Amino acid sequence: MKNYIVSARKYRPSTFRSVVGQQALTHTLKTAIDSGRLAHAYLFCGPRGVGKTSCARIFAKTINCLNPTHEGEACNECESCLALNEQRSYNIVELDAASNNSVDDIRALTEQVRIPPQIGKYRVFIIDEVHMLSQAAFNAFLKTLEEPPAHAIFILATTEKHKVIPTILSRCQIYDFSRITVQDIVEQLTYIASQEGIKAEPAALNVIAQKADGAMRDALSIFDQVAASSQGNITYQSTIDNLNVLDHDYYFKLVDAFMAVDVPQSLLIYKDIRDKGFDSLFFINGLAEHIRNLMVAATPATKCLLETTEEVANQFVVQGAKLSPQFFYRALDLCNKCDLDYRTATNKQLLIELTLIKLCQLFDKATPLPAGGDGGTDALRKVQPVKAATAQAKPEPKVEAVKPAPVVEAKPVAPVSVNIPRKSVGIVPQIFINNKEAAAKLAKEQGVAPETVSQHRNNQFDEQSLLRAWQKYIDANPSEHIIINTMRVSLPRKINDTLYEIEVENQMQVETMNAQSMKILTFLRNCVGNDMLAIDIKLNPNIEKPKFWSPQEVVASIRENNPYIDQFIKDFDLALA
Repeated sequence: MKNYIVSARKYRPSTFRSVVGQQALTHTLKTAIDSGRLAHAYLFCGPRGVGKTSCARIFAKTINCLNPTHEGEACNECESCLALNEQRSYNIVELDAASNNSVDDIRALTEQVRIPPQIGKYRVFIIDEVHMLSQAAFNAFLKTLEEPPAHAIFILATTEKHKVIPTILSRCQIYDFSRITVQDIVEQLTYIASQEGIKAEPAALNVIAQKADGAMRDALSIFDQVAASSQGNITYQSTIDNLNVLDHDYYFKLVDAFMAVDVPQSLLIYKDIRDKGFDSLFFINGLAEHIRNLMVAATPATKCLLETTEEVANQFVVQGAKLSPQFFYRALDLCNKCDLDYRTATNKQLLIELTLIKLCQLFDKATPLPAGGDGGTDALRKVQPVKAATAQAKPEPKVEAVKPAPVVEAKPVAPVSVNIPRKSVGIVPQIFINNKEAAAKLAKEQGVAPETVSQHRNNQFDEQSLLRAWQKYIDANPSEHIIINTMRVSLPRKINDTLYEIEVENQMQVETMNAQSMKILTFLRNCVGNDMLAIDIKLNPNIEKPKFWSPQEVVASIRENNPYIDQFIKDFDLALA
C-alpha cells in the first residue's frame, strides 16, 4: 500500500508557471531574477492559502538554479534544484515565527546568516507568520535585515501586514497576494480531478471553490474530503450534502413564493430548511446573498459579478428580470436588519418568519409600501398616519358652511396647539397660534403634525402655586421612585412668567425626566390653569465629580487620621512601597 499524499502537498506549485491566480506577481519576480535586480528583503502578504510560502520557495530555487530556462524558471535538474526538491538543501532556511518568536530564536537565525551557501549564489531565509514576532525580536532583527551579507536574502510572509512594525516594512519590498478567483480555483480542481481519474461535475467544483473563499489550499482540502466520500464521482448533490451547503433551489422557490404573495408557502419552505438541520442565521444570510445575486444578474453590466456556473447564472438572470430595483433594496435591508436583530432576539424563529412575511408583502398591491427609505420595515402598516395630519388642516370650512349665521365667520378662530421640538434638553413647551392655517403651515415646516384643536388657558400663577402643583404630583405618584426623588431634590426655578428650569445631578435623571416630560407638564398645566407653562432640564455644573485616589494618597489619609499607624509601622519595622 503506497503512502497517500494530500492534494495540497502533491500539487503544490514548483514553478512560477504553476502558481494559481498570481500571474502579475510571479511575472514581476521572474523579471527581477532575469535582470539581476534582487532585493535583500521581501515581504509577501495576503490571505491564507494563496501561495506566499510556495512562491518564496520557488523564488529561492530559481535564483540558485545553475541552468535556468529561457522562460526564467528553475530547471529542476541541477544539483541545487534537486537538493531543494528533496529537502536536503542548506541554501534555504525556514522559520515559523508563530512558535519561534523570541529574541533568542532571532539571534540563532542571524548567526546562520554569516554562513555562505555551499551550492549556488544565495542563502534564502523564509520567516513565516512574521507578524507573530515579539517587539524585542523585531528590534533584534532590524540591523541584520537592513544590512545583510551579499549572499543572504530574507523573505517574510504574513497574513496580517498591519501588525508588522513600520521599521520592518520600510526595509522590505512588499508584494500583496490577492484572493484566488472562483474561476481559477475551478480550473485547477478540474485539472487535478483529471490527473487523479476522478469525475467531477462543474457545479460541484463551483461549490467547493465558493466554500474555499479564495484560498487554494482550503479548496484542495475540501476537494479531498468530497472525493473520499464520493468514490471517484463528485456530484453536485453529494457535494452539498457533504459540506452542509443549502441548495440554491430553495432560494429560487422562496423568491417565487414572495412574488406570488404566498405567505404559507414561504413559511413551509423555511420549515423544511430548518428540519434539515440548517441554522436560521445561515439561512437568512444565504437569502440575502441570493437576492444580491438576483440584483447583479438583472443588469447585463453587473452579470460578471456572479461567481457561479453558467446554468445557475441563467436562472438568476431569468428570475432577476421579474423583480424591480425597489424590491432588491427593501429586501436586502430587511435581511440585513434581521441579521442584526437575530443575536438579541428571544424568539429567533418568529423573527425569521416575520421577515419572510414582510418580504411577501413587498409584492402585495393591497398593502401600500412606505415611500421613504426605510427599506420596507413598516410594510405591515396598512394606514399611513402622515395623511391623517394633513386631513385635519381643512375640516373647518365644512363646519362653518353649515352654520347659517354670518356672525360666526367674524368670530376669531380658536387657537391651535402645536408641539414644536426644542433643541435644548428639557420638557417640551407648546406654542399657541391664534390662526389654524398658520399653525398647520408651521407644523408642516417643523415636520410635525398639529395636535387637537383646543382653547388654551392663560391664567396667572406664581412660583408658590407651581411648587404646590409640583408637590401634588409627587404625592399622586408614589410608585415612580426615581421621578419623585429627583423632583424632591430639584425644585423649579423661575426664569420668566411661563418658563421655569430645574437642575439635576446626573444624565440618568435627565433621561428619566424627559421620558415622563409630557405627563408631568400636562399635570402641572392643569393645576395652575396655564397651557403656556414650560420647564427646562439641565445638569448642575457645580456637582463635584468623584475623586479617584492613588494607593499612596489612601495610605497618607489613613496615617493622618490614625496616629497609631506610624507607631505600628515603627514597632514591626515595616516598609511602605
